[in-house]
Amino acid sequence: MDPIIAATHTDPYPYYASLRADGGLSFHQGLGLWVASSAQTVAAVLAHPDCKVRPTHEPVPNAIAQGYAGKVFGQLMRMNDGERQRCPRSAIQPGLEVIDTDEVGTLVRARLISPFADGLHKAMFMGPVCVVAALLGFTPAEGRTLSNLTADFVACLSPLSSPAQLDTAHAAAEQLNGYFKERLSAQDHQSPLLEGIRQRMEDPDTLRANLIGLLSQTYEATAGLIGNAVLALIRNPPLKAEMQRDPARVKDLLAEVQRHDPSVQNTRRFVSAPCEIDGVSLKPRDVILVLLASANRDPQLNDNPDALILDRPTRRSFTFGTGRHQCPGQTLALSIGSATLAEILTHNGLLDQLAWDYRPSLNGRIPVFRER
Repeated sequence: MDPIIAATHTDPYPYYASLRADGGLSFHQGLGLWVASSAQTVAAVLAHPDCKVRPTHEPVPNAIAQGYAGKVFGQLMRMNDGERQRCPRSAIQPGLEVIDTDEVGTLVRARLISPFADGLHKAMFMGPVCVVAALLGFTPAEGRTLSNLTADFVACLSPLSSPAQLDTAHAAAEQLNGYFKERLSAQDHQSPLLEGIRQRMEDPDTLRANLIGLLSQTYEATAGLIGNAVLALIRNPPLKAEMQRDPARVKDLLAEVQRHDPSVQNTRRFVSAPCEIDGVSLKPRDVILVLLASANRDPQLNDNPDALILDRPTRRSFTFGTGRHQCPGQTLALSIGSATLAEILTHNGLLDQLAWDYRPSLNGRIPVFRER
């Protein structure tokens, strides 16, 4: 096992505990990068001004730099630091913080969730993007198209993607841009969320790119959140029975699952200037693999961290980041996830007949289900 393979391992958490025991920041010779595994070190790396989200010599991955997906990538707030991160964040975050969770629930329930693995897959991957698309003023039919295009676009975010997948991602990015250009030009004020973002962001290219980014973040991270909650129920039948008796508890389950078994296991930071973290001297171009999932299970952060405790009184988590790059869509993701899981429990009662594998990824933990 290594810290990257761990993301899609059946149970990476004992391995993460062994990394924490060896020290919060250690160098992995095989991968050629630093690994931050403890809560203290993860917090220090995420807060350090010289630890950037992209290497200074390669702001856009070379594999996509010459295509349309690369153009979008280069403008995403989560792939930038400084003003290129703060400006779009200040435009998008206020609207996401006041999302009407009742409206989210209504939009989720409006989608038919069919039984078995295929229905679960659509509920995990397509449903959340359709909900966000509706909040942005798109029709249900447009939402389904945007969901499919987003599925193609996210391939540009993975180093595991093939050249054919990257070509498809470029085409999808261009089509998504076209959909947002048309929606923004309508000036019909049907979406308070979109109208607020538009008023707070002047540059139209940056606006459209970050709206595409909103869909892409929704696609995989929310799918993993829902899927890992489903796994928690499969592995714990009494917990499933409790959720069915009291659907209001689903929100508590999602809040704990995002800490206990997060869909985003790690992220990276790139050292831009000589600095010191936890007594370790780092130099420019050093890469740090930040194990968010390991930090979540650090006893220094949460008592009894390996237990799934729905009523955890002081839950702390790095899953949605922290500081300047904390995910602005946390409330939205948890709302969509909770409403979707409640519907899955209503319409997909055969969860114990499902098998699963994890979607190939270097940082995501997203189960893909199939019938046994």
